[in-house]
Amino acid sequence: MSRSTSVRCWIAGAALAAAACGAAAQDKPAAAPAAPAAATAPPAAATAPAATPGNAGAAGVQGQNIFEVKPEASADPNYLKQDNGQRAKVQPMNNAPMWRAVGSGAEGYSSLPKATAPEAGVLVQPAVTYPGSRHTTAGEAWRQVRNNWLIPYGGALLLIVLGAIALFYFARGPIEQHGPDTGRKIERFTPFERSAHWANAIAFCILAISGLVMAFGKFILQPVIGTTLFGWLTYLLKTLHNFVGPLFIVSLVIIFITFLRDNWPQKGDLHWILRAGGLFSKHGGEPASNRFNAGEKVVFWIGVFLLGIVVASSGVVLDKLVPDLVYDRQTMQIAHMVHAVGTVLMMVVFMGHIYIGTLGMRGAYKAMREGYVDETWAREHHQYWYDDIAAGKIPAQRSTPPDAPLSAEPVRTA
Repeated sequence: MSRSTSVRCWIAGAALAAAACGAAAQDKPAAAPAAPAAATAPPAAATAPAATPGNAGAAGVQGQNIFEVKPEASADPNYLKQDNGQRAKVQPMNNAPMWRAVGSGAEGYSSLPKATAPEAGVLVQPAVTYPGSRHTTAGEAWRQVRNNWLIPYGGALLLIVLGAIALFYFARGPIEQHGPDTGRKIERFTPFERSAHWANAIAFCILAISGLVMAFGKFILQPVIGTTLFGWLTYLLKTLHNFVGPLFIVSLVIIFITFLRDNWPQKGDLHWILRAGGLFSKHGGEPASNRFNAGEKVVFWIGVFLLGIVVASSGVVLDKLVPDLVYDRQTMQIAHMVHAVGTVLMMVVFMGHIYIGTLGMRGAYKAMREGYVDETWAREHHQYWYDDIAAGKIPAQRSTPPDAPLSAEPVRTA
């Protein structure tokens, strides 16, 4: 074999060795000419030691593509016994001990300040167990709660209540006024009360619609309008949700203070509850009640007060409005789960309230829109309230508008 042929064979063997180990030794490029005796060695002898990653590392290889390592790193009989240093040679930055530490919540270095990014150095949260989740990393546990419980069961509850209201309406119809109007009006809501109510109602509708789109729009709207338009719509509604949320909280406080006086338990409330407000009565008669019946008081204390506290407190955390609170991922995850449960229950309660105030009772919507009801309406739906007005305990006109639509004739008893 000529010398030139030997050199070509040696070069071919070196190329095969470099391909087998995934990288060529870069620190000794001039070593070949310095050892002419190696030129006469068979090509197989040159490729043999370079076939294993361990020998390649010993030859000075500093880095390589882990997808090009042949044979597989796990083919080593001692694979499971490797420590960080050994594993780093065959799987750089991808070894079990390192990821075990990362998965347990180990904190690395981050240049972000702790004040603004308290857990920037934590890649994976430690394992927790949220209600309804397995014991797993906190992010995965939150995802399981949201996707396996909040979305399917929350959506099902809303649909069930909506369907029940629709069936009830078509089966029973609205609650009617049986007697004729007298023409004599009683002020049921003052202008301030109506303003507070409508401000709260409008804010609630905006928050409910935007929240439903963010929670369920992916399954309903996105397939219809497309990803791009759905993305812009969701971003707009999310921004609107964040700004309207604090206004809703303020309106809730005003509503609570404004209507607290007439929502304390009074005589007739228990009887009203036992008869379900006469909703299922064949003759349509309602139990006597005060200015607000027991059903309205349930909405007030559960929907406005109790759920209002839950929704408002979790909402301000999600909006990051609480000063000096550490907004780490777990805090936001818990706040989101509490907020989701509270808002779904609030929507369920208010759906019944909205139904009775619009389609479910004749004259109820007009009372909130204009502020006045006829004597007959007051007597049939709120007998005790009407009796107190007729006895002079409560004025028929509480505000003093210049053009009050009241008759000069006083309220008459039946």
